[in-house]
Amino acid sequence: MRRMEGKPDAAGRRFAIVVARFNETITQRLLAGAIDALRHHGAVDDDIEVVTVPGAFEVPLAARELAQRGGLDGIVCLGAVIRGETPHFEYIAAEAASGIAQAMVATGVPMSFGVLTTDTVEQAFARAGGAVGNKGYESAITAMEMADLLRGIRKDRLRD
Repeated sequence: MRRMEGKPDAAGRRFAIVVARFNETITQRLLAGAIDALRHHGAVDDDIEVVTVPGAFEVPLAARELAQRGGLDGIVCLGAVIRGETPHFEYIAAEAASGIAQAMVATGVPMSFGVLTTDTVEQAFARAGGAVGNKGYESAITAMEMADLLRGIRKDRLRD
């Protein structure tokens, strides 16, 4: 049996991070975590591009445009959607998730989903460097692993 699995490796690879400005006190912590993960796994600052968008709803479009431009091995998508008193939360969270998935499948560029969808601000802070860790860091790890895995899969396809 043959098994393939990606490794978190950013050395010599280019990544973009699309980060929502809405809930900025949280998303900036996610961004710091993502940059830390990429650097920790071999990325240099010249190979990291940060793009800021107004909110989580806009993340998929920016990610898709970056992917279509080319030259990226992966994209980390970051945002924070916190439940309020209206159904707005459900729409934004669902569309952000769906849009990122559609952009990834359409372009073939790995995109990680680092958009927090929490009930409270406290839950968001716990996931942005607090008691539950930093989901921005974890999302960057996912993007690196998928970039590495796809590189291996694509090399196999060329050999066949």
